[in-house]
Amino acid sequence: MEDKVMESHFLEIIKQVGEDSNREGLIKTPSRASKAMHFLTQGYAQDAGAILQSAVFKEDYSEMVLVKDIELYSLCEHHMLPFYGKAHIAYIPNGKIVGLSKIPRVVDVFARRLQVQERLTDQILKCIDKTLKPLGVAVVIEASHMCMMMRGVQKQNSMTTTSAFTGIFQKVETRNEFLNLINR
Repeated sequence: MEDKVMESHFLEIIKQVGEDSNREGLIKTPSRASKAMHFLTQGYAQDAGAILQSAVFKEDYSEMVLVKDIELYSLCEHHMLPFYGKAHIAYIPNGKIVGLSKIPRVVDVFARRLQVQERLTDQILKCIDKTLKPLGVAVVIEASHMCMMMRGVQKQNSMTTTSAFTGIFQKVETRNEFLNLINR
C-alpha cells in the first residue's frame, strides 16, 4: 500500500533542499523513498521472540553455538543515515537449540528500526536470552556509521564495536573462547 502522507513529506524535503520536484529523475522519488523507508523500518511490525520460538528444538547439546559475520544494515536514529556491519552471536544451549537461520532474522528485526548500535546489541542479546533461556549469550557488533563518514567528523575508516554478554559468557574463559572464534 502506498503511503501518501509519507510521500508528501518526501516531496516537501525535495523542494526544501532546492530541487525541482518536477524534474524527470525526481518525479517518482517521493514514492520510492516512502517504500524504501517502510522497508528499512519494517522491524517495528515484527516480533523477534516469535521468530525464535518458531524453530526451537529440544537438544542436549551444551557447547557454544556461534553464528558470525551476520550482515546488518540499520538507520541511525540521530541522523537517519545508514550504519552497516556485522554481528557475531553465540549462545550455550540449556536443553534447547534454535534453527540457525532465526538468529540472523532476529538481527534484521531489530536492525530494521531507527537505532543506535548500543541498543541494537542489547536488544538482540535480551531477545535470545529471554526466548531460549540458554546458559549464556554473547553479542558483538562491528559497524561503520555513515553519519560519521559523510558528515560531522568525516572519518572514513572508523569502526564502532559494541558487545554484551550474559550468563556463562561473563566468565573470562568462555568470553575469550568466543572472542578468539570471531577473530579467526
